[in-house]
Formats: sequence, C-alpha cells, structure tokens
Amino acid sequence: MARHHPMKQALIVYGGWEGHQPAEVAALLRDALIAEGFAVRCADTLDAFCDLHALRQLNLIVPIWTMGTIRRDQLEPLLAAVRDGVGLAGCHGGMCDAFRHETEYHFMTGGQWVAHPGGDGRHYWVRIVHRNPITEGVADFDVRTEQYYMHIDPAIRVLATTTFEDYDNVIMPVIWTKTYGRGRVFYCSLGHQANIVALPPVLLMMTRGMRWAAGEWETSLGLTLGQVYGA
Repeated sequence: MARHHPMKQALIVYGGWEGHQPAEVAALLRDALIAEGFAVRCADTLDAFCDLHALRQLNLIVPIWTMGTIRRDQLEPLLAAVRDGVGLAGCHGGMCDAFRHETEYHFMTGGQWVAHPGGDGRHYWVRIVHRNPITEGVADFDVRTEQYYMHIDPAIRVLATTTFEDYDNVIMPVIWTKTYGRGRVFYCSLGHQANIVALPPVLLMMTRGMRWAAGEWETSLGLTLGQVYGA
C-alpha cells in the first residue's frame, strides 16, 4: 500500500504598499505552490497571524507586505511559529522592507532594505554563487529592475549576489537562507513587481526556496559571508 503523504499547508499574507503589486505577486506564488502540491490559503489582513495554534499547523508562511505597521498580537505569533519550525519565504520589499520599526522581525528575515541606487530599471547581473537544489541549473542572469542594497545579518547563507559597480564594487547578497529558531528562512531581493517575480529564473528559485523553507529536503544552506567576501 502506498504511504499517504499529507498535503503541505501554506499561508500567504499580502498587503501593504500597493506599488509592489502584492495581490498579483500573491497570486503568482500561490499558483506556484499549488502546482507543487501545496494547499494554500491567502489572506489580505495581518490578523491572519493572530492565531498561533493555526500558524503552528502550517509548513510555510509567505509574507508579502511592504512597509506598514504590525501590532504585537499579530507579530508575536508569527515570530513564535517560525521559531517553532514553520518555514518563512518571501521576496523584495514584501518580506524585507516590512514593519521598519520591528527589529525582531528583521532579525528573523535576515535583512532589511535601505536603498536602491538608480531606482527602477537599473540593469545589473545576478551571480549564482552556491549550487544546491534551489539554484541547480540556473545560470547567472541579467535583469532590469531595482537593485536592492540591504542591511544584512552576518548569519545568512548566500546563494546569489550582485555587484554595485559604481558604489565601490560592493558585493550584495540577492538570495539567501538562514534559520530562526527551528524555522527555515528563504529570501530573494528580486521582485519589485509581478513581472519580475514571473521571470523564469526568479520564479523557479522562489518556488524551490519556498519548498525548502517548508522542509521538503535537506541541503547545505549556502556560502557564509566570509566565503562571499573572500575572508
């Protein structure tokens, strides 16, 4: 008799600044997860985070909420659920330019946006620096979109980078993983609007990153910052 594998459960919570097209990005990521066999619930209110018991039943939480504010009764269950082992995955400002006054949230995600020199439409390269099931088969690629300059947690493990050639050739992580308590965290700084999330290499790595955060496979996390910067 074939063993029954319960369907993985994901929650996508979207809203905040409309310039990042949260509803459209949520639909893209929802469809990607459904195609991978997830049961997905989407919510357009941060009150979806209030029920810790319900959050603990999930395999994955995907926040898509740029800027805004979050109440303690919304934030604390989210933090607790990820610490307890629920995966967290997201992209661009929807995950790492949210709730700017909530430093514990930034600690969980591994970084916070601080600038995008040149604004939207900037041409740059994304370099894959670590091969694992998230990046397998993805070649370095160029994009025309915002290039995120981030404040980053030294604990992140880097999968892809970009270089700010006119800013002292600073190498900046684009895709990373980390852990927060027992929870796996995946982030991709690409995704200014839905058309960028939909780019084949971006959507592929987002989908794989969400699956990894949900615990679908074991893998090495990526390069340390010391390895990225040659220390």
